[in-house]
Amino acid sequence: MAPIPITIITGFLGSGKTTLILNLIPQLRAENPSYRLALLKNEFGDLAVDSQLASSSAISGVQEMLNGCICCNLVGDLKPALAELETQVRPDRIVVETSGSAFPATLALEVNRLARETGKYVLDGVVSVIDVENWKGYEDTSYTAAVQARYTDLIVFNKWETAGEDRYDWVLDRVSDLDVDVAKVKSDKGSVPFDVIFGVDGGLARKLTDGEVDGEHNHSHNHQSEVDVLSVELRGDTDSAVVSTEKLQNFLASAPKDEVYRIKAVLTLSSTPTNSDPELPRPPAQPKGRYILNWAFGRWTFTPVSGDDQEHRSSHEVTLRMSVITGRSEGRRWKKKLEARGLVELDGPNKGELVVTKLL
Repeated sequence: MAPIPITIITGFLGSGKTTLILNLIPQLRAENPSYRLALLKNEFGDLAVDSQLASSSAISGVQEMLNGCICCNLVGDLKPALAELETQVRPDRIVVETSGSAFPATLALEVNRLARETGKYVLDGVVSVIDVENWKGYEDTSYTAAVQARYTDLIVFNKWETAGEDRYDWVLDRVSDLDVDVAKVKSDKGSVPFDVIFGVDGGLARKLTDGEVDGEHNHSHNHQSEVDVLSVELRGDTDSAVVSTEKLQNFLASAPKDEVYRIKAVLTLSSTPTNSDPELPRPPAQPKGRYILNWAFGRWTFTPVSGDDQEHRSSHEVTLRMSVITGRSEGRRWKKKLEARGLVELDGPNKGELVVTKLL
């Protein structure tokens, strides 16, 4: 059998990586209704959210590697994760989506090593997604963001429509400062043609050497310290416990995006929520009130959890499980704010049991 092509998609927190991937599905199915795309997802925190979104979007198979960085302490788990997808799904392609501050070159080297060792895979390329609206520049955000853009075969500029052409031109100039010859494309509201994302031929990634990558990675090995990660769990005393939709939406609307980067949750709500963008349709009512929340830099969407879907064990039978990713050194302060109650509350007089843990 021909080796399975692997595409690595990276980018800083909230850049739109998962949206980009999900927008590929209808394109691929229109071209070939039997096309099988598998996703290997790596995320900070101990809550699987994006994999549940992907599972409901016709992705053939999903694996999620939680609570660590795939380019550091989880890189050794890549081989069994790929093997499981290969066995269970027999995919036409595997997409590896990294955590927001992963170092893509280390991962590319590991994929190349497994390709040589097994003959089952081939690295197609590394794609980096940049959020034009919220990206401030390498000097103000992160060393890792610069590394992600430098060791890539294609850069996708996302959310440029709301930022405007002047902002896009400024970001383009900052990327050009890296003095790298890399293909660039603007997304269409988070969508890029599949034949642009796939088939980039991964020339840059396949030319990387161990010495070059080791030197860069040693310099950026503390990249996980660029963010703080909180794990939030709220349990009610009864199976009928629900989270106050009104208080949650006030929290989402008031969280400052220069302090809080991402909020992800699986939760049971007291009423049907609304998305932040009025142009998006209101989430359909869910008889059991169970939703997936995806919040990034002041914008959010709710997706119903279908009763037919098997919920991931990280959130199963818990009223609310949430990951909050903040800027560096903001985690302790936001832990205290959450523990003070009022932001995430059960509906009714019983306030339930709230546990907030700082993971990173």
